[in-house]
Amino acid sequence: GAAELATAVRAATSAADGPRERVAALARAYLDFAARNPAVYDALFQLDGGLAYAQEDTPEPLKDAFAALLESLGEVAGDGVDPGLFTETFWASLHGLATLTRAGRLLPEYAAQRVELLVDRLAVV
Repeated sequence: GAAELATAVRAATSAADGPRERVAALARAYLDFAARNPAVYDALFQLDGGLAYAQEDTPEPLKDAFAALLESLGEVAGDGVDPGLFTETFWASLHGLATLTRAGRLLPEYAAQRVELLVDRLAVV
């Protein structure tokens, strides 16, 4: 699942022109992956126990999925901001949007506007 997510993110960002467009494409690809693959998404990010994140023993596919995010997000982190920390924060925002939308707590008709707001407010381009 992590490898599939990394592939989806890289495919979307490679087709986009410019940093802002890459970040928007990344966000849409991530949210689309979460919506199309709910069981896989839950296995990666929701289930307790299991997977170790941001540790030495983190499985390589998980590290690569984070690297896929970092590749585009690192370039828009802003001066003086650690790219890894920025990527974690942006990822957490995407995760919140994915899980709250799926749970019916966010109105689906505003999904595109949420992505634009997140990109415009967090990505420094």
